[in-house]
Amino acid sequence: MKDRFERHKQPWTSEEVQKLHAFAKKGMTLKAISKALTRSEESSKTRAKQDKLKIAKKR
Repeated sequence: MKDRFERHKQPWTSEEVQKLHAFAKKGMTLKAISKALTRSEESSKTRAKQDKLKIAKKR
């Protein structure tokens, strides 16, 4: 069985961080951002918090 997230515990690349910032600015939800980055929601949320980004709440 393959893990759901292949990137588990992998360090963030600068490209991923840039995408995270762009997606957050666009107002994407955490779920959408996580899917686009193939990261867990927890990982994306933690990184967004570190960078002081606001993630849109589900509507």
